Amino acid sequence: MTQEPRNEDNPLQDYVHSQEMQQKLYRRSLFIVVLSQIFGGAGLAAGVTVGALLAQDMLGSESYAGVPAALLTLGSAAAAWLVGGFSQRHGRRLGLAAGFLSGGMGAIGVVGSAVIQSIPLLFASLLLYGAGSATNLQARYAGTDLAKPGQRATAISIAMVSTTFGAVAGPNLVGVMGRFAVSIGVPALAGPFLLGAAAYILAGIVILLFLKPDPLLVAKAVNVHSFSTQPSAASAKTNNTRGLLVGATVMILTQIVMIAIMTMTPVQMKHHGHSLGDVGLVIGIHIGAMYLPSLVTGLLVDKIGRTAMSIASGAVLLIAGLVAAAAPGDSMLLLTAALALLGLGWNLGLISGTAIIVDATGPATRARTQGRIDVLIALAGASGGALSGMVVAHSSYSTLSLAGGGLALLLIPVVMWTRRKSNVSLSAQDKTLNSQT
Repeated sequence: MTQEPRNEDNPLQDYVHSQEMQQKLYRRSLFIVVLSQIFGGAGLAAGVTVGALLAQDMLGSESYAGVPAALLTLGSAAAAWLVGGFSQRHGRRLGLAAGFLSGGMGAIGVVGSAVIQSIPLLFASLLLYGAGSATNLQARYAGTDLAKPGQRATAISIAMVSTTFGAVAGPNLVGVMGRFAVSIGVPALAGPFLLGAAAYILAGIVILLFLKPDPLLVAKAVNVHSFSTQPSAASAKTNNTRGLLVGATVMILTQIVMIAIMTMTPVQMKHHGHSLGDVGLVIGIHIGAMYLPSLVTGLLVDKIGRTAMSIASGAVLLIAGLVAAAAPGDSMLLLTAALALLGLGWNLGLISGTAIIVDATGPATRARTQGRIDVLIALAGASGGALSGMVVAHSSYSTLSLAGGGLALLLIPVVMWTRRKSNVSLSAQDKTLNSQT
């Protein structure tokens, strides 16, 4: 085959005409995403670990302990919309860099609010800090833009497993960062946000400097070329509404359950005399379970199928809720087991749901659509976070955990109903994807 001439005015065309170059860029982009996720994971962990405790300390009421999670996820929702739309127009590099840097600025604001004891500044900063968590999730899509169908879940899992390094280290540095914060005149509970600020800013710099050429822009150029040469093949790459519905359902339900139980576990532990170090350990194991199994999960999703793993997510989350409900407040072992299962169930749901979404979107609208779905996920998490404190304040942690487990159980009939309603066999789609691996 004759090699097409190099286009100096539009270097993306070099990738359009070379699948080998596309695969090299896919691997390079995935490496850059992995590096940014290591930093991003550390930034994510700060708010998860001490956000509820900081709010409880500043507000003086347990009823509002779920407010930080709600504000973080509301900020995440807004950022997901903005980052998705901006990435669609200008590429992943600028969109993700802007999101991470915004999250870093929010973390700095949280520290400032704790120093001057300003509730309005705390709330505003938590909203901005949520941009970091939204971007951390959006980054998982960047690794799939040039992936083949049978590589997609594995690519998602590689990006997510890299988050483990920072996400597990973050909570276990709570004590160290707290002491450092006190040494410079900052309240101890704001210490982890100092780490969060540095981590998110570093993640943004990595993306901005090294995610070149932009994988989404290359994927869009490839799609345009395919349409011009094979209109019938390219037209099949438009959004699949049924697939979007299934993927969104899986991720929304898993997010509500995970956020609700996770948010109130530190408060439950504090009530029963556990130290801040104990809280950091349990949350660190939880976050590890959210991300560390990803590599295996991705392989299973690609090989066994999206639907089967979505159902497995519901079953694991149900068990997590039951264990958390039955665990005595002073039992580190059972609380740790419950939070580990909670993280694993979320992991199964997020990767399988994300793979369904990627399968259902084409490059022409991919980033914008993914951003809008992440908005729904963030709003679902906000609801879980806001309601969790109220449920515990007026009932108990056990009631909250049982309710979460029951909601997770609904995931199974909802996914099966959606399949029947749409008359689409996702298992058949899974076999098609596997044949393309």
